[in-house]
This record gives sequence, C-alpha cells and structure tokens, in this order.
Amino acid sequence: MKLRFTYLWVMLILFWATAAFAGPYAPAAGQTGSTAIYKDDPSFVEWATGWENYLPGDYVNDTWKTPEKALGPAVGTSYDIVCLGRGGQITMTFDAPIADGEGWDLAVFENSFNDTFLELGYVEVSSDGEHFFRFDNDSLTSSPVGGFGSVDPTNITGLASKYRQGYSTPFDLAELADVSPMLDVNNVGYVKILDIVGDGTYYDTSGDVIYDPYPTGGSAGFDLDAIGVIHTAAVPIPGAVWLLGSGVAAIFGIKRKQG
Repeated sequence: MKLRFTYLWVMLILFWATAAFAGPYAPAAGQTGSTAIYKDDPSFVEWATGWENYLPGDYVNDTWKTPEKALGPAVGTSYDIVCLGRGGQITMTFDAPIADGEGWDLAVFENSFNDTFLELGYVEVSSDGEHFFRFDNDSLTSSPVGGFGSVDPTNITGLASKYRQGYSTPFDLAELADVSPMLDVNNVGYVKILDIVGDGTYYDTSGDVIYDPYPTGGSAGFDLDAIGVIHTAAVPIPGAVWLLGSGVAAIFGIKRKQG
C-alpha cells in the first residue's frame, strides 16, 4: 500500500513538473492541439519547384549542399535535405504563386529526429523576389541549449522546425496581409528560410534571444526537406489533363470546321 502511495505521488509530481514547464504554444506532432501537418496530408496541392540564393553558412559538409533535395514533396528522412549551415539561407520558388486562403497557406519541413532537437529558422516571403517580409515569431527558451540539447516546442511559435521530420510547421499569409503594399499575399512566389544560430545572437520579434542546439557541426543549422503549399493563386493543370483537354478542343474544332 505504501509503495502504491509513493508511486502515485511520483506520478503527480511528474505531471505538475511537466505542466509547470510547458509553454503556451502548440505541442509536438501527434499531441492534442498540435498544428503539425504530416507530409502525406491531402491539403498539399503544390511543392517548391526551384531555388535561388543558396548561401550556406559555416560548419556544413559538401555532402549536405544539394539544394535540389528540397524540391518536390517532403521525404521525411534525415538525409534527403539541403543544410543551410550556421547562419545560412535559401530561397525557394514555385510554379504557381502561393495565395492567402482559409487557414494555413504553406508549411516548412525540417529533419529533426525527435520532438525536441529543433534547429530553428526564420521564414520570410516575397511577391517580387526582392522585398521579403518575416513572419512574427516568439521564443521562450530561457537559457542556452547545448549541441544536443532540447527545445520545448510549446515555447516556440512562428519559427520553422517546430516539429520533427515528416511533420511541417505551417504558416498563414493572413498574418502579413497589412505589413506592406509591396507584399501581395495572394501572389507569393518566394519563400526564404534563414538559419538561426542558437548562441544568443539572434532574436525573436519581441527582441528576446532565440536559443536552439549550439554548437553543432558537419550539418550545422537548419536542414530543409521541403516546402508544401496549401493554397495557390492558380492550381497548375497536370500535363495529362491538359493534353486531354487539348484533344477534346481539337476534336470539337474539327467538327465545327467541317460543319
């Protein structure tokens, strides 16, 4: 009986400790209230098809410097990525512009191997490829995180890599609707990811320090798997459908001419 009583007290203490340290934002993938979107979710209608301005930072081996690995659908593994390196960046482009629809509009996939090894990145968007605008973000991690330390996802919002590999961090263009006349949220053709160095030199929107695993090497910094699109200004017509439509139009045109 005494052993059972002790066990219950331990469980209660663990529960209270977890609750005490939990932040105010959405929890890890698979938990109630999470905003993570799985890679095979049918809401994705498009994926990044091009890239530009890949500027890798320090501490990244050549093995991980292949931007083409960030094109197309998310793979959800540790290896099919392009690494930004410490403080690096990349801009991804799309066949059809991303548009502001109901709810989330785009989502960014990283390759974290668990729910807390979160190498974070800023997300910025542009309509013209020149003027970029950053999503508001917040980090409540209060102290430095070691190279293989943990970041509680409930302390993070508005930053890419909030979730483990295979699951994406979503973003809503409506948040930027009034930020500048130079940004048309219904015509976003560029998404830039910038690695955050977790040594205390990078800041969130409110001016607080952003901490994430530091230092790391070999494939340091943000590892981009893919960017999925949920709403587009114009959904691209698959080639087979276009050919079918062209054939039908040609047949009707011939018949009309013969008549």
